[in-house]
Amino acid sequence: MNTPAFTVWLTGLSGAGKSTIAGRLAKALQDRGVSRLEILDGDEVRRTLSAGAGFSREDRDAHIRRIAHVCRLLARHDVTTIVAAISPYRETRAFARDLIDNFVEVFVDAPLGVLEQRDPKGLYQKVKQGRIQQFTGVSDPYEPPEAPEVVCRTDREEVDESVAKILAALETRGYLATETDDSYSPEEAAQIQARLRNLGYL
Repeated sequence: MNTPAFTVWLTGLSGAGKSTIAGRLAKALQDRGVSRLEILDGDEVRRTLSAGAGFSREDRDAHIRRIAHVCRLLARHDVTTIVAAISPYRETRAFARDLIDNFVEVFVDAPLGVLEQRDPKGLYQKVKQGRIQQFTGVSDPYEPPEAPEVVCRTDREEVDESVAKILAALETRGYLATETDDSYSPEEAAQIQARLRNLGYL
């Protein structure tokens, strides 16, 4: 089965798990035969394509538009892309969706209190200390997706469960060939199905 290039766009607050899911998803897709694949991490792109940009609404929007245009160019060359970027505004994410074919939006969600406890980069602590201004979700707005293709609740599910939900969405849309049950042991398949059923996705 020939499948088209697609873009998985992971949006959510800092520390929600976007980069972790992106890395695990990339591995899963490569295992499924998706060889032409790139990850665009929002922080890395900001240091390169958006070097010197600030954190105003205009700068944030320009940053996301740059990522979207790169995704479109990669798709033209049959490269699947995983984006891990906060991308806080619905309007700009809608711009990306309109620009890119085969677009799958994934809301990586966790309560702010959980993120403050995780704080892998120490950013929330710096916000509390007044050392960071215009921080999305605290002092700057984040507009959650209203109708994403997938919602990953990283405070309730393991990374592999989040990845399984994304893979299922890609299969449903014909972007990924359906995997046979032989890919997992019966015990693993039963566990994943049970967890997805408990979360309301089956």
